[in-house]
Amino acid sequence: MTATEMDITEELIRDLLREQHPDLADRPLKLGARGWDNQVWRLGDDLAVRLPWATRSADALLRKEHAWLPILAPRLPLQVPVPQRLGEPSERFPRPWLVTTWVPGEPADRAPATRAAEAAVALAAFLTALHRPAPDEAPAGRDRGGPLADTAEHFTQGLVSATELGLIRDPDAVRTVWEDAVAAPEWAGPSLWLHGDLHPANILTTNGTFSGVIDFGDLFAGDPACDLAAAWILLPDGAADRFHDAYQPSPDTATLRRARGWAVLRALSGIHIGDAGVHGRPGGKPTWGPPAHTALQRLIASVHQ
Repeated sequence: MTATEMDITEELIRDLLREQHPDLADRPLKLGARGWDNQVWRLGDDLAVRLPWATRSADALLRKEHAWLPILAPRLPLQVPVPQRLGEPSERFPRPWLVTTWVPGEPADRAPATRAAEAAVALAAFLTALHRPAPDEAPAGRDRGGPLADTAEHFTQGLVSATELGLIRDPDAVRTVWEDAVAAPEWAGPSLWLHGDLHPANILTTNGTFSGVIDFGDLFAGDPACDLAAAWILLPDGAADRFHDAYQPSPDTATLRRARGWAVLRALSGIHIGDAGVHGRPGGKPTWGPPAHTALQRLIASVHQ
């Protein structure tokens, strides 16, 4: 993760708004979150400003959201940050930025879903609505949504590293889940719209259930198993079956096997990011570790059911 050379401040954002969207410049403004790619500042009660600050790829991701999310958002049953304005690069800030709607709620890595049945149904309804055939010009994923075997090196590196750090107690059990997933038949259906990054920090909760989904920078078309991994990553214990019953069309066995593989990759990533946060390393987020460890145990148990 490479931080931008320019500090993002309230003064900077107000200057950008005055230059390009002056009707919004006098609204109350406060920092909401510093994400992996972007900073999010709340603008008044109902809007937010998202500015790239850490990764160079964030520019293209913001433009992708601006192009596609307004088309998809009307059919989604959970709140999402719908782009309203696009800020163009300028002398003051040489990168694109977005004004979106504000999505209330608490990230699930800090406030996990506790109402299992409601959360399972809410997540299933969201993914059922999102997972529709995408047009030919839809964006491709960044190492996601294609054949799971293509990510084998990433899995091996993640498992070996986590094991060496003492973060994985039974690497053979994790490898069993992965090998079963890779052996499943590949997706033969149409490329479907996918969120592509459904981890706990990108899902918002209110009163114990899911209320919003944020950060569509990885939006792309591909195998729905990539998103269906969320059942093991996000839901309380015992809720995955309820999710699979509610999601339509019902996923077949091969899709569920592949989904477990994508969930293993997501869990390993969360374990590493969580450990980095505990030890104060750059890019670390300590709240990511506990849900990732829990997910990995669920995945191990699910293979033997």
